[in-house]
Amino acid sequence: MLETFKAWLEVNILKVPKETKTHTAIQYRLNQLAKLIRYCEDGRLNISNVAAENAIRAFVIGRKGWLFADTPQGAHASGATHYSLIETAKANGVEPFAYYAWLLKELPYAETVEDFENLLPWNFKKSDSDQ
Repeated sequence: MLETFKAWLEVNILKVPKETKTHTAIQYRLNQLAKLIRYCEDGRLNISNVAAENAIRAFVIGRKGWLFADTPQGAHASGATHYSLIETAKANGVEPFAYYAWLLKELPYAETVEDFENLLPWNFKKSDSDQ
């Protein structure tokens, strides 16, 4: 079906004046056809990039806040640390706010490397948030 569609596009683009929106649309589809064919060949591919956009949304919003950091290095470090913890919590099925509340409560008592490792998101237990 896609080969038939491609042939139709190639015939009809020659019939439409170049300055029209129809020509632009046909040219766009021809340029993107290889991607559409690849998508149809591999069922694991997602036709939408919404999931990727949602994954980076927090970083895009965070950029505005980092403008007010004392130094670029400080903004980078604070953003990277916080977002790494937040995204790692999400990846481990942990609600970030509950994790952060627990982390801020427990962090002052950590003294050893093992104590700090026990505070990582994959060690957070939902029952810990009730304590």
